[in-house]
Amino acid sequence: MNHPAAPNHAAPSSDTAQSSDAAFLADFHFVATIGATDNNGVDRQALTPEDKQTRDWMRGWATDKGFDVRVDAIGNMFACLEFVPDAPYVLIGSHLDSQPLGGRFDGAYGVIAALFAALRVKEELAESGLQPTYNLAVVNWFNEEGGRFAPSIMGSSVYAGLFDLDEMLAVTDLEGTTVAEALGAIGYAGTDTPPEAISYAEIHIEQGRILERETTDIGVVESSWYTQKLDIDVLGEQSHTGATAMADRHDALVAAAKVVLAVAEVVDEFEEEALVSSVGQHVVEPNSPIVVPRRVHMVADLRSSDPAIVQAARGSLRAQIAEIARAHDITINVEDFDIRDKRHFPTEGVELAEKAVANEGLSIRRLETMAGHDSVAMNHRVPAVMMFVPSVDGVSHCEREFTTDEDMVRGVRVLTSVAGELVRGELADVRDGAVWVGSSVAEARA
Repeated sequence: MNHPAAPNHAAPSSDTAQSSDAAFLADFHFVATIGATDNNGVDRQALTPEDKQTRDWMRGWATDKGFDVRVDAIGNMFACLEFVPDAPYVLIGSHLDSQPLGGRFDGAYGVIAALFAALRVKEELAESGLQPTYNLAVVNWFNEEGGRFAPSIMGSSVYAGLFDLDEMLAVTDLEGTTVAEALGAIGYAGTDTPPEAISYAEIHIEQGRILERETTDIGVVESSWYTQKLDIDVLGEQSHTGATAMADRHDALVAAAKVVLAVAEVVDEFEEEALVSSVGQHVVEPNSPIVVPRRVHMVADLRSSDPAIVQAARGSLRAQIAEIARAHDITINVEDFDIRDKRHFPTEGVELAEKAVANEGLSIRRLETMAGHDSVAMNHRVPAVMMFVPSVDGVSHCEREFTTDEDMVRGVRVLTSVAGELVRGELADVRDGAVWVGSSVAEARA
């Protein structure tokens, strides 16, 4: 789809732009002090006191700037700017929660960038006198990371209709606290009706090395990888570590260790880099130093650009796990969990991002995303645009995660341009007047 050149909307002066960039960086680095760790990371898991602090900061910032802040039943926060009464909203944003000992850029950058982009769009509209087609809202999605409450990408998936609200409110953390209880505890059990979305845009750190290696300023996502998780419950028998003969043991942890190795090694059955796999969480019971473990619960994660590869890996792992269970005379239950289809982002949105980047005099390339994002969930409901800025060394979900100030500022400017086009009506035709059910105009109209 060819887009006409954007009109000149009285671009802000160089001094004004630099002042706005400096304000963005000051706020970003301030938020990074909330839940800060000793090694320059953050620990702000969903609905912890640290998460509340960032939420309170966002509410205060947005209210002071004239946004109307709403909180829905799953805890998503929306900072709304109404330009056209009763019109739907362009949503832009990401998430403020983090992984345990996570990085300060993942998620938070996208929310703070969106706040400044929305404010700039508001100012540009006021200066130009142009009437937009849609309203604009910045969103902080609840529990994108899934470190405390599984599954991840929870708030945006509820909003997009992929997860049931009541089921998600009943999810518990390892201590037995439900999402509903935790939302109430920090004062974010919302009752507001969320704004109706017409489109969505998100900017995020890449969490990979492609942009850095190729010295490219911006990445735009064409598609997301297929993701399949396996909920694995290894059930042995509890016994005394000193008094039980080795031949009489049914050690759940030993069997679970072999399962972990099988998950790691299944990638060798496929072409290099075609599949990634991991086991990131284990719960061992009773977790006593003098007791042979009776149970280990874990979640395995399989991802590939090709869904058939994930299905083949799943089949191989289930066969290997069944053999491990027989060899150790224990029970291992395996259930499919959190399956996410491969999704293509609308070509029209990709081209919109490319036009915005070109107008800024920057370089851009198309990418797939291996990681899950709120944009992937939202792309089921409305046309979505997902953009990346470079990550130093490609590391993420750790304290060493880093993106330069210069790259963050470039991303804010590009997001501002994209958001401005979206509120003026870009991508509206992709929806074809109906709920977004495809990944391109052709699919949506089929």
